[in-house]
Amino acid sequence: MKKLFTVGILAVCSLTIGNAKTYEFTLSGVTKVGSVQLKPGQYTVKVTGTNAVFTEVETAKSYTTPVKVENTDKKFDTTQVNASKDGSTDVVKDIELGGSKTKLDFGM
Repeated sequence: MKKLFTVGILAVCSLTIGNAKTYEFTLSGVTKVGSVQLKPGQYTVKVTGTNAVFTEVETAKSYTTPVKVENTDKKFDTTQVNASKDGSTDVVKDIELGGSKTKLDFGM
């Protein structure tokens, strides 16, 4: 049975780089996001067109996966990753971006 939960401490901070807003968060375990698998650590995410670009803070290595961007009626207070367990891997369903009305949907 899969349970929905929040992965690690997620809403570390938000940074603005040019016109693209970048959100920083921490993954506490091996996590699958869309078509990519990320190891534990700190990441930033930004949306470029129809893709989410995850960058590992420590190594600056980037991972790109398709994403469906949804605009909601309510503004999210914090950045939150919603995921379920598949064995020992966390599988991200969506990410709510703190300070915005944007949700990134990976359950495509």
